Amino acid sequence: MHRVVVTGAGILSSIGNDWPSFKSSLSEGVSGIQTMPHWDRFKGLNTRLGGPLRALNTPANFTRKKTRSMGRVALLATIAAQTALEDAGLLDDPILQSGETGVAYGSSAGSTDAAADMSNFLLNSDMGKLTATTYIRMMAHTAAVNIGVFFGLKGRVYTTSSACTSGSQGIGYAYDTIRFGQQTLMLAGGAEELCPSQAAVFDSLYATSTRNDNPASTPRPFDRDRDGLVIGEGAGTLVLEEREHAIARGAKIYAEIVGFGTNSDGGHVTQPDTQTMQIAMELALKNAALAPQDIGHVNAHGTATDRGDVAESQATSRVFGAAMPFSGLKGHLGHTLGACGAIESWASIQMMNDDFFSPTLNLEHVDDRCGELDYIVTAPRKLHTEYVMNNNFAFGGINTSLIFRRGH
Repeated sequence: MHRVVVTGAGILSSIGNDWPSFKSSLSEGVSGIQTMPHWDRFKGLNTRLGGPLRALNTPANFTRKKTRSMGRVALLATIAAQTALEDAGLLDDPILQSGETGVAYGSSAGSTDAAADMSNFLLNSDMGKLTATTYIRMMAHTAAVNIGVFFGLKGRVYTTSSACTSGSQGIGYAYDTIRFGQQTLMLAGGAEELCPSQAAVFDSLYATSTRNDNPASTPRPFDRDRDGLVIGEGAGTLVLEEREHAIARGAKIYAEIVGFGTNSDGGHVTQPDTQTMQIAMELALKNAALAPQDIGHVNAHGTATDRGDVAESQATSRVFGAAMPFSGLKGHLGHTLGACGAIESWASIQMMNDDFFSPTLNLEHVDDRCGELDYIVTAPRKLHTEYVMNNNFAFGGINTSLIFRRGH
């Protein structure tokens, strides 16, 4: 078995696009949630809240010719991938086109503008809005494909379109690919663009927050007064690399991936199962050959939905006990869907390396139904640990758990 390390990262989020700005937002309790007034035109949509990117600066080499196959989600993914490759010192390395580099990447869906153009064809029998790139921009695997084409990758492509576990499955499958010697490098992660259609999905399930006049107060993961989730957008790309290759070229090592667990509930499409959530964490611990007490912090999925928060926290408590430091990032970011597993894994690594763990924003009164854990609230906590876990759970009952070790 080969060891797998993280040697580069690129993220785009509503509270910062690099670690200094992101950490500053966490430290100061800055929310990325905004009221979205242009959603007022949608009749019957209750939520008007979203977490759009703070900023997006498209690099000069992203020419029109190179981006015509990209909708917004693929653009975010590819920009994050370029940042990650630059961070790793690999942007111009021949290994990218050697067949030794692949991609494992996901999003919940492709760009909805392109899907709307296709719907116009079906509803109005009109080809007028369709172009040669409509399908490429709307297809579920658009992010992975565009990353591969943009950088000329000749290795394996895994497309992880699994809703809220798209990013974490991308990282997990990339880890397995390198671990078993099938690739030397992988670009891994997930992305999501902000679209009212995603808000409508959860609105129809009565799962969205409607604190439209007070966006900074929501979402409220694990809080007794939560009223639902808020959709966000972003992208996260990690460069995963075989450890000996990274050492040989003198790469900076942010962390080592030591454990990955994934499974499915096999029961209900939208209702979480606390028992299989627990098993996913146990699978990751087994894969890492670690005991629960080896983990110093668990980063929560924490969507601020009643059933999800309760099921997840109870599962975590059964695995780790009441003393486990526990917090999540969706109070700051909203739910970035396909991107959350990547952004939150990246943040877990950075927090571990800085001995700094963010509180769950807006968590003031833990719901009595939630599991007994050491919830980090109000202020960041200084904590030194060798290992952290990041968990994500998705529609379809898809569960993921990743364990990272401090970089050496």
